[in-house]
Amino acid sequence: MKRQVGIIGTGWVGASVAIATLQSGVVDELLLHDAREDVAEGEAMDLAHGASFYPPATVRTARPDEMTSADIVVVAAGRGGKPGESRLDLLRDNARLTRELGHTLRNLRGIIVMVTNPVDVLTQVMTEASGLPPSRVLGTGTMLDTTRLRQVLGRELDVDARSVHGQVIGEHGDSEVVLWSSAAVGGIPLRDWAGWQPEREADIATEVRRAAYEIIKRKGATNHAIGLVTANLVRCLLRDEHRVLTVSRVQAATAGVEGVALSLPAIIGSGGATTVLTPKMDDTERESLINSAGVLRAARRELS
Repeated sequence: MKRQVGIIGTGWVGASVAIATLQSGVVDELLLHDAREDVAEGEAMDLAHGASFYPPATVRTARPDEMTSADIVVVAAGRGGKPGESRLDLLRDNARLTRELGHTLRNLRGIIVMVTNPVDVLTQVMTEASGLPPSRVLGTGTMLDTTRLRQVLGRELDVDARSVHGQVIGEHGDSEVVLWSSAAVGGIPLRDWAGWQPEREADIATEVRRAAYEIIKRKGATNHAIGLVTANLVRCLLRDEHRVLTVSRVQAATAGVEGVALSLPAIIGSGGATTVLTPKMDDTERESLINSAGVLRAARRELS
């Protein structure tokens, strides 16, 4: 069957998701939509002209109500963050649009991937508005924070980031939690690594947490890394890879968290995030996760 992916919102992030998805070779047809119709049309044309440089796929525009037969719909619509603004400051502006899209996608046969920030609260809003099972409404969540952590640790230790195994969970934002107690490099616990300085952990966590703010301050938006992250998630879903990724979804009594969307490691396959795992945590990390859930729960209540 034809593998079809829709992208709603073709700004900086949506365009990066589109090109990374095409280059991954897992999609047969890419559908693009933007409130600015000319922008979506231009992106479709521009991407189509590069067909010689990615595996065979067609690219065209489509309305959201024409995407209900898609395997995956990526939502990157909404305004981006401003310098000095937290992701939660974006909430009210982007929640209204998310609700509208959720109602439109109620009959979607596939999976929704939320990218728009604040991604955790909007993942919950989308779940409620669409009526789809929580396992089929995923936010990219802390996948990006996790890859940022691995990159920074790889730089600090002078090893390839792909050899670093560490996770960030909770909110994709200021209350996120780095799981230092279970981080490892090549199978060796990070805190047993020769020369590792535990006092560096707080500074590294701050660097990871503030990465988006620093990029936005310099170039106005973050787009390339999240484009790659989202395309990776799309590939895992379409190929039923059963990889463990830190995606956001409305949680159901896992790791002491229930009824709020945040990131925990989950097994990702064609059915979405059907199995959520409880990671190894020390007492401080567990308490921080509960705090992160409280921050997000309070933000969701602000919309009621």
